[in-house]
Amino acid sequence: MADAAITQQLLRFDSCIISDALDKLGIRGAVCGLAPQTLPGRRIAGRAVTVKLGAPMEGLPKRHLGAGAIMAAQSGDIIVVEHRGRTDVSGWGGLLSRGAIRKGVAAVIVDGSFRDIDEARELGLPIFACPPVPVTARGRVAEHDFNCPITIAGLAVMPGDWLVADGSGVVFIPAARLEEVIGVANDILAREMLMARDIDAGVAIGDVMGASYEDMLERAENKND
Repeated sequence: MADAAITQQLLRFDSCIISDALDKLGIRGAVCGLAPQTLPGRRIAGRAVTVKLGAPMEGLPKRHLGAGAIMAAQSGDIIVVEHRGRTDVSGWGGLLSRGAIRKGVAAVIVDGSFRDIDEARELGLPIFACPPVPVTARGRVAEHDFNCPITIAGLAVMPGDWLVADGSGVVFIPAARLEEVIGVANDILAREMLMARDIDAGVAIGDVMGASYEDMLERAENKND
């Protein structure tokens, strides 16, 4: 299936449903501490292009952090930056946001702080990160690699993994388990829609939360067969 079609499927689910599906499958995917900083209320989904940041050291490539990932990204990809939770220095900035928008990048995830938040808002780039800081990365942070395995808030993330993010947070999906996760998420979404329907119809919340909606969903599916 094409990436754009997968993205549209994933956008049907909020991060909570994806997290519940991962829990049911025994997969760790939700991370803590990263929130929407630029466009609250915007749900995003896509495939990860990764960036690994760390301390400056001899022998690192002579390129600006994030630039290689932007050039490697395809339209709709999401750039995910390992910044090791640092909030004393930015791991992403305004010119990078401008370049990302130009390339069609759907969003940026930073495990730490970033800067130029107003510029990113004006550009319409969703950024999920720790709160912003004005301090430049120059001389303080360097790019160690991109499109490589990274760690985000203690979670291992591979290039090509998928993710969903919204106001509740950021959830990663291993690429190899994507089909399973979508299948379970579809079941959870259908069950929650039935519960929401009954709540809106005036059914007591205690009755709704105690009912066996898994069985109700199964009966509905059998009726449609």
